[in-house]
Amino acid sequence: MLDPRPVGYVIGLLLLILAAAMAVPMAADWWQGNGHWASFAESMIITGLVGLSLALSCANAVRERLSLQQTFLLTTGVWLMLPVFAALPFVFGATDSDYTDAFFEAMSGLTTTGSTVLVGLDDLPAGLLLWRALLQWFGGIGVIVMAMVFLPELRVGGMQIFRSEAFDTMGKVLPRAAEISSTISVIYIAITVACALCYAAAGMEPFDAIAHSMTTVSTGGFANYDASFATFKGAHEYIATVFMLASALPFVLYIQALGGNIEALWRDSQVRAFLATVAVLVVIAVSVLVASSSHGFERALREALFNLTSIMTGTGYASADYMRWGGFLIAIFFFVGLIGGCAGSTSCSVKVFRYQILLAAIKAQIRRIHSPHGMFRARYDGRTVSDDVLSSVMAFFVLFVVTLGVFAVALAMTGLDFVTAISGAATAVANVGPGLGDRIGPSGNFASLNDTAKWLLSAAMLIGRLELMAVYVLFTARFWRA
Repeated sequence: MLDPRPVGYVIGLLLLILAAAMAVPMAADWWQGNGHWASFAESMIITGLVGLSLALSCANAVRERLSLQQTFLLTTGVWLMLPVFAALPFVFGATDSDYTDAFFEAMSGLTTTGSTVLVGLDDLPAGLLLWRALLQWFGGIGVIVMAMVFLPELRVGGMQIFRSEAFDTMGKVLPRAAEISSTISVIYIAITVACALCYAAAGMEPFDAIAHSMTTVSTGGFANYDASFATFKGAHEYIATVFMLASALPFVLYIQALGGNIEALWRDSQVRAFLATVAVLVVIAVSVLVASSSHGFERALREALFNLTSIMTGTGYASADYMRWGGFLIAIFFFVGLIGGCAGSTSCSVKVFRYQILLAAIKAQIRRIHSPHGMFRARYDGRTVSDDVLSSVMAFFVLFVVTLGVFAVALAMTGLDFVTAISGAATAVANVGPGLGDRIGPSGNFASLNDTAKWLLSAAMLIGRLELMAVYVLFTARFWRA
C-alpha cells in the first residue's frame, strides 16, 4: 500500500520555502512604496499555513528512504502543487488575473516554459516582475536536480545513462539530491551573478539586469517588457546568447571542471553536437537573411544567433519577429524548438543526447541490414548503449510525438486554428515559450486563448517538463497496486 505521507512532508516543506520566497518581491514593493506588497503578504500567509499544516501532519511518517512509487509521486506532486500556490500573487496582485491565467503563468514560470498571458508588463509593479523571474530561477535549479537525481533513478526517457557511479544510491533519493544540489546551487548562483553583472555593464538598469539574469540562466524567457528582449539591442543580445548556451550545457561538467577536469566540457559528445547544431543553423539563417532581406551581416548574425539560441535552449526570448523571415526559417524555428539543449542543464525539450542515441540505433540497424551476421550495437559517447536505455529512448520519442498530437487535436477542438494549435502544443510540451502565428508567436502572447486551451497547455507544460513518462506512470493501475 502506497503511503503518501513522506511525499506530503516534502511538499509541505517546499511550500514553506515558496512562502518564504514571497518575502523578496514583497520587500521590493514595500521599498517602492506602491502598496502592492499586501498581495504577497496574503499569499505568503496562505501558502505558509498550508505548507506548515501538511509538513506537521505528515512528519510522523518520514523515513530515510523513499520507495520507487513515492519518488514518482513526489516528482510529479511537487511540480503540480507549487504552481497552485505560486499563482496566488497573480490573483491578489495588480494583474487582476482570474485563477486560470494565474495558474498558467505560475506553471509556465516554474517549468521555465516562458509562455505568458500577462499584458502591460511594462507597467506592472516591481514585485510581480521579480516574482515571475524568481519562479523561473527556482524552476531552473529544480530542473537540474530533477534531471541529475530523480529521472536517472526512475529510468525515465533514457536518462539512466547519466547515472553517476559516485552517487549510485537507489532508494536514497533525498540525501543524494541534497548532496548534488548544494554544489549545483553554488555554480548556478555564480553564473546568475555573472550574467547580471554583464547585463549591468552593458547598460541595463540594475533591476532589469537582476530579473533578466534569472530568466536567462534558467532558460525561462520571462521578460519585464511586452516586447520581450527587443527592448534591448546590441551587446545585450550577445551577452544573453553566451549565458543561454552556458546554461544549456550539463552542469555536472561544470562540477568536473571545478575539480580540475576542464577538458570534460569539450570532450563530451553531447556538448559538441549541441554547439555544432547551433552553429550550422545560425549559418543557414544568416545566409537566408542576408540574401533575402535588408538585414546587414551584423544584424543578421546577431538576431539569428540570439533567436535561434533562445528557441533551441527553450528560453523563449524574442528580439525580432521571425515570423517575417519567410517560410523556410519559420519551419526551422518550429523544429529547432523540438531539439533542446543537453541533459542535466536548465534547458528543455527532447534533448540532444536522445537524437544521438536514435541516430546511433539507426546506424546500427542499417549495418545489420548490410551484414546480417554481424554484431552491431548502438554506441553513445564511446559506450555501448544498453537495451533498457535504447528502449527507454525509443519509448520517449513515441510518447513525445503522440503527446504532441493529442494536445494539438485537443487545442484545435477548443476552436484554435491549425497553426496556433500545433505550435501551441509543441511549445508547451517542449517548454519553449512562444509559438507560431499572430496570436502566440514572438510578437503575441497567450492571453487571447480560451480557458480550456490554457488548462490544456498548463498540463502539457507539466508533462513535458517531467519527461512524459514520470507523469504517465501515475495513470497506470499497476503503479497503484505495486
